[in-house]
Amino acid sequence: MPLSNIAIIYQDPYLLVVNKPTLLLSVPGRAEDNKDCLVTRLQDNGYPDARIVHRLDWETSGLIILARDADTHRELSRQFHDREVDKLYTALCWGQPSDDQGKIELPLRYDPPTKPRHVVDHEQGKHALTYWRVLERGEQSTRVELTPYTGRSHQLRVHMLSIGHPLLGDGLYAHEQALQAAPRLCLHASALSFTHPDTKQRLDFTCPAPF
Repeated sequence: MPLSNIAIIYQDPYLLVVNKPTLLLSVPGRAEDNKDCLVTRLQDNGYPDARIVHRLDWETSGLIILARDADTHRELSRQFHDREVDKLYTALCWGQPSDDQGKIELPLRYDPPTKPRHVVDHEQGKHALTYWRVLERGEQSTRVELTPYTGRSHQLRVHMLSIGHPLLGDGLYAHEQALQAAPRLCLHASALSFTHPDTKQRLDFTCPAPF
């Protein structure tokens, strides 16, 4: 598959920063028809050394880092693990939050009976923390900035659902009105900041949401 609409935001001999489009896996899925993904397209189109460091959901678009050697991969993975990478997401959520900002601290776990959904579970869930801030209010929806402190699967989507404001276009978690309000999941990784493993300089990237 060609790179098509995968934009290379930054590249050097150590790493890549790209804008992943919606409806593209970060890594290959288990099924044979799920082999097309971000890392495979990069490897097949001029970046054979590209290796994934972190992931975005299939429907989520935006900034993602890939390492180009083992040492870089190891150091970037450590920065993610030690929460030294700053991440901001832009989203459109249904309704009007009563406050202009807040935090959601609810434990999450994978829910096999409704896979691939995740649920809030105060007994078996893993700690998850999200900060949110209103950017702009519309008639039916609100543009918000989401900052995940932890990196649980589907964290932002489930946390916003838990306070009554599911993300627009979310086929897994949104009610029918919120689902039909947008042609795609309105969640985009819009800013990313980390320390370059070789130069030790702090790198900051932004990528506006396409919705």
